Amino acid sequence: MATRKAVLAATMFALSMSHALAQTAEPNAKALVTPAVLEDMRKFIDSEIVQISIDAQNEKQQKLTQAEIDTLDAQWRAEREKEDKPLIAATLSNPLSVYLARIQGRSLGLYAEIFVMDQNGLNVGQSSVTSDFWQGDEDKFQKTFNVAGDAVFIDAPEWDDEAKIWRGQVSFTVTKGAEEKPIGAVTVELNLTELERRAAVGL
Repeated sequence: MATRKAVLAATMFALSMSHALAQTAEPNAKALVTPAVLEDMRKFIDSEIVQISIDAQNEKQQKLTQAEIDTLDAQWRAEREKEDKPLIAATLSNPLSVYLARIQGRSLGLYAEIFVMDQNGLNVGQSSVTSDFWQGDEDKFQKTFNVAGDAVFIDAPEWDDEAKIWRGQVSFTVTKGAEEKPIGAVTVELNLTELERRAAVGL
């Protein structure tokens, strides 16, 4: 009898835990990403290391052909499956990537990923390994750098079933100087579940 009670208790506990970890209602990303949240992101992007890094890559690569971009992107994707990762290693170890990784760490779970792109839509620096190297064919680049210096694009939230959180990407153009010349773009992936929690308690 005691064994049956123990099994029942364990089953009820498992059910309660699975319910607690079930997918929650989709948050309103556009409402959560307030001007204050955007300003916090702009503060760490509006830094010398970001602009110097983008400028250096823009100057080095200039405007690449689509074939050249595809070759770099294919190399990145291939390296993700190999032990030897020269392009990935060089990108993740550069000063900008180290800076972005620190920003992500200091956010205490708010920023899930950060990556900065050049004028070609190629990654310049990132806080973790992305699935691809070229973002130029995606809304995060086409609706920011290709639009205006003050353009902001808030993508639809996505449920992360492994982490049991809602994620959402916010992208905006990176500019330089008083004339605010567009030089690249940045994408900050937010833990919307954590942002919603902070908003609820007034943080």
